[in-house]
Amino acid sequence: MKYIVVLGDGMADEPIEELGGRTPIAFAGTGELDRLSKLSEVGMVHTIPDGMSPGSDTANLSVMGYDPKKYYTGRSPLEALSIGIPMKDTDVALRCNLVTLSEEEPYEEKTIIDHSSGEISTEDAAILLNAVRKELESDVYRFYTGTSYRHCLIWQEGSVLKLTAPHDVLGQVIGQYLPQDGMLRMMQKKSYDILKDHPVNVKRKEQGLNPANSCWFWGAGTKPSLTSFEEKYHKKGVMISAVDLLKGIAAGAGMDNIIVEGANGGLDTNYEGKAEAAVKALLEDGYDFAYIHVEAPDEMGHQGSVQRKIKAIEYIDARVIKYVVERMDASGEEYRLLVLPDHPTPIRVRTHTAAPVPYLLYDSSRPLDNTWNYNEEEAAASGNYIAEGHTLMEHLFSA
Repeated sequence: MKYIVVLGDGMADEPIEELGGRTPIAFAGTGELDRLSKLSEVGMVHTIPDGMSPGSDTANLSVMGYDPKKYYTGRSPLEALSIGIPMKDTDVALRCNLVTLSEEEPYEEKTIIDHSSGEISTEDAAILLNAVRKELESDVYRFYTGTSYRHCLIWQEGSVLKLTAPHDVLGQVIGQYLPQDGMLRMMQKKSYDILKDHPVNVKRKEQGLNPANSCWFWGAGTKPSLTSFEEKYHKKGVMISAVDLLKGIAAGAGMDNIIVEGANGGLDTNYEGKAEAAVKALLEDGYDFAYIHVEAPDEMGHQGSVQRKIKAIEYIDARVIKYVVERMDASGEEYRLLVLPDHPTPIRVRTHTAAPVPYLLYDSSRPLDNTWNYNEEEAAASGNYIAEGHTLMEHLFSA
């Protein structure tokens, strides 16, 4: 038996008036999910423990079977694992986004326009972060390049401070959300002076792209320690994701990461490449479990784009799920497939919420006979409900 998770990050949503009161999942053209849902268990799962922030960090830990209340030490340390940063127990890791701020006002009065600087390429971001590094790096504060707009700052003997995620305050004046720590606040302000007229940003503006004109620090935490996934579940697992957070969770859990060329965390990611990599890992390379993470729906939710979020869901259905199912069926290998988001990213709020999310669990050896489709409303009406998300993985393996 092989096991597959297809995780559409932030895919769940709320009913939207312009979609006739349907959610993007319900509205999207998802022929493969519609077909599979009739053969599958469908229900709702609560991935975010009560009282915890609804981030992709806590949610994906939960989906992978790690109780966030036990294992979570912060978002950025998990990303640091992915980048290969050697963290000491006394280090604090912080996410360093490259964001787009408005340009006319004094720094504290600026508005945050884009948490991802137009999903900036890693190549452009690396040049910009290097400019920041030359001016601001020291023995105490060290910068590390990640993927796209997502980077890391290591603070030697630092403090785990409460900091605001930039995607939580899009369109708002930033003053009240800046770090209270004097040095972090100074570095964030100084980064704007370094980046605002950088040749990369001048060119981006000429091309009609959002400039990456400021660093934004958030997600502070200390070095994590996860139980080995293979020891925990007796399954050899592989992660397929473009996002450092997911790669870091996998590294911390002793899973292998497969890097897919063209996988970038955006709407134009290499969907087919991810699907192909998962099938090859399961059928040729001896893995028991593959976790395919697709960031695009979450990014489109943060952008507030209904149509692009629908397109991301349709791409996952047609270019990932359909491919995986057809290849696994053709192989004759029995498998179980779990499809779900980690959390909702509703268009209405353009950030994460802690509401339960719909899941679909298909067993090729035991197809069911149901009438429902896969979406939030019908999953809730099914009566199937998993209150603690970290038990979902055990449900997958024992279904």
